[in-house]
Amino acid sequence: MVVCGDDGLAHRLAAELRGVYREQVTLVVPPAGRAARRPVAGRARAASAALLDRVVTAVNSRGNGGSDDTLAPGERIVEAAEPTEAVLAEAGVARAAALALVYDDDETNIRAALDARRLNPRLRLVLRLYNRRLGQHIEELLDQAAELAGDTAPGRGGAGTDISTTVLSDSDTAAPALVATALVGTSKVVDAEGLLLRAVERRPPAPGEVADPGLCTLALLSATSNDPAGAEGSEDSGEQGPRLLPDAAAVAAATGRGTVVLEQLSYSGPPLPARRGGPPFASLFSRRLRWSLAGLVAAVIALAVALTVVTRDNPLHATYVTLLDLFAINEPAHSQSMGRQILQLLSMGVGLLLLPVLLAAVLEALGTFRTASSLRKPPRGLSGHVVLLGLGKVGTRVLTRLRELHIPVVCVEADPEARGMAAARRLRVPVVVGDVTQEGVLEAAKIHRADALLALTSEDTTNLEAVLYARSVRPDLRAVLRLYDDDFAKAVYRTLRTAHPGALTRSRSVTHLAAPAFAGAMMGRQILGAIPVERRVLLFAAVVVGGYPQLEGRTVGEAFRAGAWRVLALDTAAASGGARGYGPEMPGAGLVWDLPDTYVLRAGDRVVLAATRRGLAELLGRRRGAGAGR
Repeated sequence: MVVCGDDGLAHRLAAELRGVYREQVTLVVPPAGRAARRPVAGRARAASAALLDRVVTAVNSRGNGGSDDTLAPGERIVEAAEPTEAVLAEAGVARAAALALVYDDDETNIRAALDARRLNPRLRLVLRLYNRRLGQHIEELLDQAAELAGDTAPGRGGAGTDISTTVLSDSDTAAPALVATALVGTSKVVDAEGLLLRAVERRPPAPGEVADPGLCTLALLSATSNDPAGAEGSEDSGEQGPRLLPDAAAVAAATGRGTVVLEQLSYSGPPLPARRGGPPFASLFSRRLRWSLAGLVAAVIALAVALTVVTRDNPLHATYVTLLDLFAINEPAHSQSMGRQILQLLSMGVGLLLLPVLLAAVLEALGTFRTASSLRKPPRGLSGHVVLLGLGKVGTRVLTRLRELHIPVVCVEADPEARGMAAARRLRVPVVVGDVTQEGVLEAAKIHRADALLALTSEDTTNLEAVLYARSVRPDLRAVLRLYDDDFAKAVYRTLRTAHPGALTRSRSVTHLAAPAFAGAMMGRQILGAIPVERRVLLFAAVVVGGYPQLEGRTVGEAFRAGAWRVLALDTAAASGGARGYGPEMPGAGLVWDLPDTYVLRAGDRVVLAATRRGLAELLGRRRGAGAGR
């Protein structure tokens, strides 16, 4: 396996492949890449500086055994400024089974992928791209190149060789977890290839209550998850930590522990097209102006009806005459009845009132269109919203998902030219431009009336400082921090939970959330997504049963391995020879998720699995071993 990158995701991914999948890894990093870790100390207020000192001391006392910067057995380091064709050849791409390109720049990853495909047409490629639409085209292009090279390059892999190109985004992978941890009761969603999986975290039922089991129980939360001073469970938490994919006996015996259950598994359907055109009518004009326009229209209708009654004229003609009187372009009614004269005067009076109202409507509409491309300010009475700090790659994805859930958001960004500013304008989200470490910026975002704070800037000290200051203003505020290093994130979490036991605190490392999905894709499986369970990760994958002795020929009940993997659904398209996918428009496609335990899995079945990282590694390792034996 070859991993190329220039930030923490490359190191985390290499550690994932070594520790979980027991793979030999060649890591390609810039010359200073191994030492270029983001600083965890810097300019901050006195409170954040003191906490940073305590946290860094706690992290350092743990030792460096799990650091991604340590050269571990089975790892080879190649230092290069850019992944040129010569560098890729030196890293052994021509003989590698898979290559991950996780540079922060999309263009660098695409250029290296094209070079790698020429060096090894049978290579599995995993690319990190922020641009999702471009990623779809790149997948098709590289897969087509692999198929053409396979036809003209005999001896470079058999017909059963697993070749694929997978484009992932670390911000897309981490965004659902960051959103879910900020919102009480919000479910965790995996949406891929037309398949929607929705899991929800449920607290232990009160005495006398019966918990809703959902479709199945995916995990048991830590025994200490309800303890304000307790730590979130991780891989080495033991029996007190979270338990992934427990069996029925474990679920029944786990009294007092929260659960993560699969709540929904269905088709997601095609995404709705984006709304085009200008702002809706209601947003063009103020409420007072709309009522004024409605009143004038009602007055015109009343005058037209009265003129019809008085003159016994045709209603259409009476309306026309009323409009002429309204705009003062009709002949004076000298020789007509008194009623007609009074109605003409009233119509002229309404016309005088109509002129300023129409002028105000034009000015308001012009102002609305002019400010549609500018940043909005938080409304004066806003409350119950989420304050989002940082509109970079991760912040932009999180903002989009929050608005999809119709959750009010106020963004804070120091850079007026940040990547997410255009998205904020398009979504009409209020933005406060300023440095969150300066006094008054968080107050302008109405932090004292907010429900949650998402600190997602690229600087650890900025995120930590913002949370500490927000907690001094609002002690019970729900807070989520994005931190670069996962060990640092765990230490911050424990310290803040102890200092503020009455508030919900979560610290998340984006690389920790994204690495399992990238590692799974490198192993050649179609990873649909991942959800975090405290500090562990549960993967969802789609595999064809054939070649897996743990699945093929077994019933669904027999194929279940507690703590390793579980069959969730069957894709009937593979069995019927239909097109690959889950969309209902696909011929022969379908998804069956109420499989009985007695259903026998056949070689041609394509199933959706929930699996732990080690469970998926074991499943893949057994298949590769069987293939080698043949």
